[in-house]
Amino acid sequence: MGRLADSTYPMLITIAIPAFNEEELLPSTLAAVAEAGEAFTQRGWEMEVVVCDNNSTDRTGEIAEAAGARVVFEKHNQISRARNAAGNAAKGKWIIFIDADSQPSKALFEATAAAMEKKEIIGGGTTIKYDVQNWVVTIITVAWNAISRVMHWPAGSYIFLRTEDFHELHGFSEKLYASEELEFGGRLKKLAQQRDQHLQILTQTPLATSPRRFRLMRSYPILENLKLILRHSF
Repeated sequence: MGRLADSTYPMLITIAIPAFNEEELLPSTLAAVAEAGEAFTQRGWEMEVVVCDNNSTDRTGEIAEAAGARVVFEKHNQISRARNAAGNAAKGKWIIFIDADSQPSKALFEATAAAMEKKEIIGGGTTIKYDVQNWVVTIITVAWNAISRVMHWPAGSYIFLRTEDFHELHGFSEKLYASEELEFGGRLKKLAQQRDQHLQILTQTPLATSPRRFRLMRSYPILENLKLILRHSF
């Protein structure tokens, strides 16, 4: 695998995007990533985009390649495996995991870059916002953002950390088919505590993401997510 960024080369940031049948939303995500990436290039850093095609049956892979992303393939349909495949292909010093239905802003990448420059920060995430007017979604979003801020818990749609720490933690658990980001966040928090570091949740630059995950909550109740949060918090 290619070199990781060190003092000899400009800082390289890997944007890792898991994607399954994302031909509808992926183009806007990749466009947003490219525009937001100016936050890194203005610092003299470099950015690569790695998209994991998680055995899509549409044009996801083709769209990613046409946009200049490096595409890796994972045949087993599972978000953990897709994230791990993209993360394992990363050549950057830092990885930012972004879901394929999310659109980061330049301000978010600027805040992330500032966090990356602090040795005491092991990684982190950001608050989120949904492009939908619905009181249930609003209540859940406010509640999640509050939990995220207080407990320093990154949402799965945006997680950043050093590549070497991703490998040390052996990535996301492939035993889980839901809430794998919570379990991973718990292990990242424990690693931070061992090193006298901490996670930072960026609160002034929320990530815009689609509300489609709320359609999946019937199959995985919110209370189950909260139980996992509490289980892995300490």
